[in-house]
Amino acid sequence: MGAVMHALKITGSMTWEITWALILGFALSAVIQAVVRKSTVARLLGDDRPRTLTVASLLGAASSSCSYAAVALARSLFRKGANFTSAMAFQIGSTNLVLELGVILWLLLGWQFTLAEFIGGPIMIAILALLFRYFLKPHLLHEAREQADRGVAGSMEGHAAMDMSVAGEGSFLKRLLSRAGFTSVSHVFVMEWAAILRDLVIGLFIAGAIAAWVPDSFWEHFFLTGHPVLAGIWGPLIGPLVAVLSFVCSIGNVPLALVLWQGGISFGGVTSFIFADLIILPILSIYKKYYGKRAAWFLLWTFFIAMAGAGYAIELLFTAFGWVPDRDGMKVMSEGVSWNYTTFLNIAFLLLAAVLTLRFLRTGGMAMMRMMGGGPDDMTGHDHAAMGHGEMDHSAMGHGEMDHSTMHHGEHSDDGEHGEHGEHGGQANSGHEQHGGHEHHGHH
Repeated sequence: MGAVMHALKITGSMTWEITWALILGFALSAVIQAVVRKSTVARLLGDDRPRTLTVASLLGAASSSCSYAAVALARSLFRKGANFTSAMAFQIGSTNLVLELGVILWLLLGWQFTLAEFIGGPIMIAILALLFRYFLKPHLLHEAREQADRGVAGSMEGHAAMDMSVAGEGSFLKRLLSRAGFTSVSHVFVMEWAAILRDLVIGLFIAGAIAAWVPDSFWEHFFLTGHPVLAGIWGPLIGPLVAVLSFVCSIGNVPLALVLWQGGISFGGVTSFIFADLIILPILSIYKKYYGKRAAWFLLWTFFIAMAGAGYAIELLFTAFGWVPDRDGMKVMSEGVSWNYTTFLNIAFLLLAAVLTLRFLRTGGMAMMRMMGGGPDDMTGHDHAAMGHGEMDHSAMGHGEMDHSTMHHGEHSDDGEHGEHGEHGGQANSGHEQHGGHEHHGHH
């Protein structure tokens, strides 16, 4: 019983230590997503030139950090005509170049790991693009496209299909500070938390259990800490394999990364471990559904090589510049709650989270929440502009449908804001883009 309590204490301490940083990261991500429209993305990703891959990775960084939603959205972009390599670059950017991951890495592990994330991500994309160019055969790509067009459901399809951005004229700040902007940010914020919470909780519990129960001597032998050269070679290879078996993706990997770093894995090994959330077993199963068995195997080995390659590059680069941090000064949190700056920051950011959650609830957010796990074509034609303000025909919602004429005229609003949809437009398309009007194809 004492061992269980020790593991729970470590889990609780880590959770308390990172709460404010998670809220800050997701709030910043919500602000970015509120002004970047998904409906414009596919037409920007028509080839695999370096410029296009750069755009793809940046647009990915401005979208959901949930690995499942990122994979679903990449498939949606591919179906809409995006280049397959660019769609995968978008997917990598979405899971490995997002602000919230950088913030939490900085807090738990240090600025060097955040820098490694933002340098290693583009290296990984470049390696993957080269592998795709030389090894992705036309017949395999054709198979992948045929399978993608079947629209087999994976996970978080509804979330990936929703476009919660603010439309309309005006500057970034004008749109963001409008009532529609506030609503959009609140919706993205809460939906991102809902998408990632399960993996985050699992990751924290796994990290707490491993930190409490696995002796240091095991890690020292496993990561070859007594042989620096061998450890540098072994780390980027074993990092992704540990990630595959952890079943945890995106932000949930970071607490475990801290435990592995304390255990003796190389700096490049930690980097490749964090990048490997796109080849965990549940994601591989989704690749098989999305693109077929052969394409799923192709993605597994190319992603693995790209992740390990990025890990080696980071190891060499950071060693050359003397940026690899000293692991002796770092420890897994276990001291619990006390009145320090972390507590005050947590209180402040929990209040911010409460304000955003209240706004989400008052503006029809729960109806959108119920659509998060829908099929890839279920969201076709749904306009977040209306949904974002609670302008719904609730009798229709009870039957899994929406009255778009009601929404269009803003006849119902939970917080008394009428007709805001004009300044907060959005499409949520997964199968194809809509041009004018509202169509309803899905069943919820």
